[in-house]
Amino acid sequence: MNLASNLIDTVSRHGSRTAIKLDDVELTYSALDEGSARVAGLLRAKGVRPGDRVGIMLPNSPYFALVYYGALRAGSVVVPMNVLLKSREVRFYLENSAAKVVFAWHEFASAAEAGATEAGAECVLVEPGEFEELLASAEPAPDVVDRAPEDTAVILYTSGTTGTPKGAQLTHGNLGRNCQIAQQLFSMTEQDAVFGGLPLFHAFGQSCALNTVVRAGACLTLLPRFDPAKALEIFDRDGVSVFAGVPTMYTALLHQASEHDVRLRVCVSGGAALPVEVLRGFEERFDCKLLEGYGLSETSAIASFNHPDRERKPGSIGTPVEGVQMKIVDLHGAEVAQGEVGEIVIRGHNVMKAYWNRPEATAEAIDADGWFHSGDVGKVDEDGYFFIVDRMKDLIIRGGYNVYPREIEEVLYEHPAVREAAVIGIPHDELGEEVAAAVALKEGEQLSADELQAYVKSQVAAYKYPRTIWFVDELPKTPTGKILKRAIEVPS
Repeated sequence: MNLASNLIDTVSRHGSRTAIKLDDVELTYSALDEGSARVAGLLRAKGVRPGDRVGIMLPNSPYFALVYYGALRAGSVVVPMNVLLKSREVRFYLENSAAKVVFAWHEFASAAEAGATEAGAECVLVEPGEFEELLASAEPAPDVVDRAPEDTAVILYTSGTTGTPKGAQLTHGNLGRNCQIAQQLFSMTEQDAVFGGLPLFHAFGQSCALNTVVRAGACLTLLPRFDPAKALEIFDRDGVSVFAGVPTMYTALLHQASEHDVRLRVCVSGGAALPVEVLRGFEERFDCKLLEGYGLSETSAIASFNHPDRERKPGSIGTPVEGVQMKIVDLHGAEVAQGEVGEIVIRGHNVMKAYWNRPEATAEAIDADGWFHSGDVGKVDEDGYFFIVDRMKDLIIRGGYNVYPREIEEVLYEHPAVREAAVIGIPHDELGEEVAAAVALKEGEQLSADELQAYVKSQVAAYKYPRTIWFVDELPKTPTGKILKRAIEVPS
């Protein structure tokens, strides 16, 4: 099997339909097929063989899809990279993966070329017009190279919040099965227009947007850098029916005034916990069904979801998707009683093959029975629905008491003046850690730290409420839109 076979199957049925759209630029499935075959031919001419690694440092554009499927159909292993990486980081990705070639966006040529040179990889710049000429001169390689289900298709580097990034090896089997499940979950057909605001270099954007769209024969309408006003314009212009996003996107859209006609059918949220107030507010405003799910890079982006045909529980990440098992365990790996808090572990077709060249890290993450240890704290209820409590590393221990930031954040989000909030632990001489909160208010709202503190104090145990609160214009975020707690600056 080869993940790129989904493209070949779709071309035979919907060749003339638009596959990828970026404003006025449209790429049909036939054009995507032809272009990716020429990318495969170009790689072959450069001596890239099946199993060799190919870097992709491109923004959300039709070029990403061309190179992604071109590399896959050549049997190569794709190494997706953020376009904002600096030369030192580019070198790490290419050197660590031993990539032979990297396709990089022309606007970031300096960092890409410097990093590639240091890593001993060839850098192919992608510039509109010139890249088309390069592909026109390449001999197409239309065949799709056979790969086994357990062969690596993509190496996705984790964000590296705890040391150097690790490359999660996702196989053709992992990604192929997951986009099949996502298509069923979202009831996606060739009639759908899917919003492409999630970065395609990330697991969520690849699995739930690009790969699922190509399998279904739908249209992916792209936005390279998320902007709520532009997103609503695209929803209206292209008749977007499926929206996959992270919580910060939902928050921004909910607070964006608009006259646009939005006709969303289903929305999916992942990447971080979605505040219940945001979920309810979004569904009410846009009259759609919002499904919250859960997964990590190491689980091919999908592990559990709230299913459209079953009860949805606000605040829950749903139940495991078909073929996947999840349970809650204690520090010794023993399953805890229903309702008790512990670590979420996952087993199934979605779990990565291994970390690239990191056997010790792999053994630490995947136990002898095949369970992947997520590092997320959760619990499961009597109906088998899972709930995220927090990241294990985000846990605040205040004077011996455990405080889960997400619980406090939920209370903060319920305040009508709060737009975004992040709760963190700060050092304390006597208690070890103290609870603190950085808060961004909605436009035009005024609120004092004392008023907000009193609001939270009235709703949680005395040891949980934040003793320190400060206001910011914006909370720092990762390229994928998650709030980046380690980058929050605590006032002196």
